[in-house]
Amino acid sequence: MRHASAPGFGDPEGFTLGNCKTQRNLSETGREEARALGKAIRSQGVQLTAIFSSQWCRCLDTAQELNLGKVLALPALNSFFQGRGSSADQTTALKEHLATLQPGDKVLYVTHQVNTTALTGVYPDSGEVVLFRSSTTGEITVIGRLQSP
Repeated sequence: MRHASAPGFGDPEGFTLGNCKTQRNLSETGREEARALGKAIRSQGVQLTAIFSSQWCRCLDTAQELNLGKVLALPALNSFFQGRGSSADQTTALKEHLATLQPGDKVLYVTHQVNTTALTGVYPDSGEVVLFRSSTTGEITVIGRLQSP
């Protein structure tokens, strides 16, 4: 999932991981999007095995506003936009994480556009969920997309 609506582009100068005051954050609309999506997921009876998030505040806040369970930070989901990380290294780390999952696990990853696109080839809108399967060989197959209601 790409984080919900957060006005602006990239991160401001002085960005500091762990300090939300230095970051681009969710708008109230973004918080409402996340809450509505969480409600829609719960209404379908979907039970998630785990929820992982980028360490960026807008991703953590999106994951928490979904109200679907405990949120765990996963650095492989951190943005690499504006030279903040490495697309190849982080996508590889995420694929290695995916390889640790058990058949039948249903995991939600809250991350950024660049990460989602690098993994799936899909350019998601804010708050959009890209549904995919990962094979034992690391092949990613997109099976659907879900917009916030």
